[in-house]
Amino acid sequence: MSQLKEIAATISNYIKSGIESLNEDRTKNIFKKLGIAVVPEIRLESIENIDGAAQTVGYPVVLKGIAKQMLHKTEAGMVELGITNEVRLKEAAQNMKSRAGEGFEAFLVQPMIQGRREFTAGMFKDMQFGPVIMFGVGGVLTEALKDIVFRLAPLSEADLDDMLDNLKANALLGSFRGEAAVNRPELKSVLRGLSDLAMACPGIREIDINPLIITPDGSPVAVDGLMILEKTESCDACVHQKIDFKALYSTFYPKTIAFVGASARPGKWGHLLPTNAYAGGFKGEIFLINPKGGKIMGRHVYKTIADIEGDVDLAVLTVPAGRVMDLIPVLKKKHVKGMVLITSGFREVGDQGRQLEDEIMAAARKAGILVIGPNTMGLCNPHASLYVSGANALPLPGSTALVSQSGNLGTQLLAFAEQQGIGIRVFVGSGNEAMITIEDYMQALEPDELTRTVVLYIESVKNGRRFFESAAQLSKNKPVVVLKGGRTQVGERAASSHTGAMASDAGVFNAACTQAGIIQVEQPMELLDMSTVFSSLPMPKGGRVAIMTLGGGWGVVTTDLCSEYGLGVPQLSREIIERLNKRLPSFWSHCNPVDIVGERDPEIPMICLEELLKWDGCDAVIHLGIHGRRILFNAMAKAVLKTDPGITRETADIFMAGYIKEEENYTRYIVEMTHKYNKPVIGVSLLTDERSRTLYPYDDLDYKGVFFPSPERAVKALAGMVRYRNWLDSTKN
Repeated sequence: MSQLKEIAATISNYIKSGIESLNEDRTKNIFKKLGIAVVPEIRLESIENIDGAAQTVGYPVVLKGIAKQMLHKTEAGMVELGITNEVRLKEAAQNMKSRAGEGFEAFLVQPMIQGRREFTAGMFKDMQFGPVIMFGVGGVLTEALKDIVFRLAPLSEADLDDMLDNLKANALLGSFRGEAAVNRPELKSVLRGLSDLAMACPGIREIDINPLIITPDGSPVAVDGLMILEKTESCDACVHQKIDFKALYSTFYPKTIAFVGASARPGKWGHLLPTNAYAGGFKGEIFLINPKGGKIMGRHVYKTIADIEGDVDLAVLTVPAGRVMDLIPVLKKKHVKGMVLITSGFREVGDQGRQLEDEIMAAARKAGILVIGPNTMGLCNPHASLYVSGANALPLPGSTALVSQSGNLGTQLLAFAEQQGIGIRVFVGSGNEAMITIEDYMQALEPDELTRTVVLYIESVKNGRRFFESAAQLSKNKPVVVLKGGRTQVGERAASSHTGAMASDAGVFNAACTQAGIIQVEQPMELLDMSTVFSSLPMPKGGRVAIMTLGGGWGVVTTDLCSEYGLGVPQLSREIIERLNKRLPSFWSHCNPVDIVGERDPEIPMICLEELLKWDGCDAVIHLGIHGRRILFNAMAKAVLKTDPGITRETADIFMAGYIKEEENYTRYIVEMTHKYNKPVIGVSLLTDERSRTLYPYDDLDYKGVFFPSPERAVKALAGMVRYRNWLDSTKN
């Protein structure tokens, strides 16, 4: 710790002196103080004694030239490798001195470090997320391969292991072409040193170690280094305005709602929102406000909110942006706690809109009013029969909290949740997040007992570091699932060092999510898929999957998917095979996946399922093709009715009723087995129709039956659960 204080003081003095970057030898002196192994070297200001220096370190040598304002020596021709004699050494030195001109400072003479493996490590300050540590394949292939891993500082022991394990070329960390495996403790010490340095010295903008050579005995040695410095300035705009979470909670449980800007025209926001509120069965009072008065939807309309007797808890505004400011004083008089500002025309339209938004937020804060939005699609809380959103959807009360920066996407997910019976804790379209940000919602949901899963659609974050810290804290108690809009890399940031140039907004965001335990998905529907399994099934203890299938093809496809998404498909034990031999035909698969070869005996899939759940060699079961067979049988019954005059409608109905009952029994049995063995069981339906659902709840059972229409969705959902389990386990170590 004393070394860090000394280094911090040195860096501070450099910055005060106007120094903007540290050349290689100064940087490596700091590395040495951190305990990072660096290449030995001799510094010379002239060519005169350069051969003596080379003989001291021992030929072959590396010659480097240092010059003012010259950050990247290799590109400038200021590095010569493998010099074996005095003539070539002096010739190289003379050329370097000529290239540097008046900016020349010194030569560095170093021994050639032997080693076949080169890595790169560094740190850069991200504008959103703060100091970020980088590790990857180094040398001349750094930019070409871009095999790099990012993690936010400070790094935990789990973060360090994760960085090394997630390198695509992590085979290079093992023994390689006769050289010893990399000394992982020493390598982690390098990354930890960069992390500690970044946290102790906010004046360092970038650090670059490239290459970090692994010697034949496995030791990492820094043979080059660079630091970029900057003056640190406080940013008042970055200071977060604290939110009253009790007031936010009460906003989702209002007793009175005023719709300001109510309209008699169906389809307009002023008509749609109160319509949904009435249709949802809101138990409190609803007031409609329109300057024309009269009646809307057969209900009395107040000309102004001031005409309402008593206080109002929640105001929903659909009036033009220019009229919002004038409403703040009367909302304050009515003791309005929360405002849902549906209206657009603020910062999303330019500087003038931004200024208006800031002024309204300042006035609302002064009036003690929490503002959701502006430019939002509204909110809903099924637990309070509160449906004030742009979706004509009334999802059931549940445990999934959904926060979306895209109102359209959020409301589409609400409609699907209603259709599939997926329960919602709360929904909010966060809009411009002028006052309440995605981080505030995460913090508010952490202590909420009704929330089991938090689902987020994000396009940008206002404060990356706060997002990371809020998500990491929330993830310790509840899974957080994120779909990030704008994931593709449009371009690379401008940076002075190779380290900074390797970064992208998407790369840093992905690193923050991984480190915070967030489960990222790629498609909107996966948000609800993940919320479904997290809220309906027990957590897996590991990633070993047993697969049971009605046909071989689906088993093969699912096995491949498991491999692609990091799940294991272990071989069956001899005991299980022997037990299944007693119930299945001799030509069954005798392996995992278990192919029950199209058997129609309804007891066989139940017996097989329990045998697999009993097995301590698996942590979860995926079963395919058993659920949904009634649809095929129904089609067969229709065909028989058309072609066989001896079969009556009554006979066909009895036939189908039997299959429907079988499916119902099977579905309930799955949930009972889930409870009995406390392992997640995920189904893939053979076919789906209007009766099919994702969730099958039972009043007397805590867990639910979960069925997806494809193996891909089932495997992805289970893989997300396993990733979250692994993250939880890593935080405990």
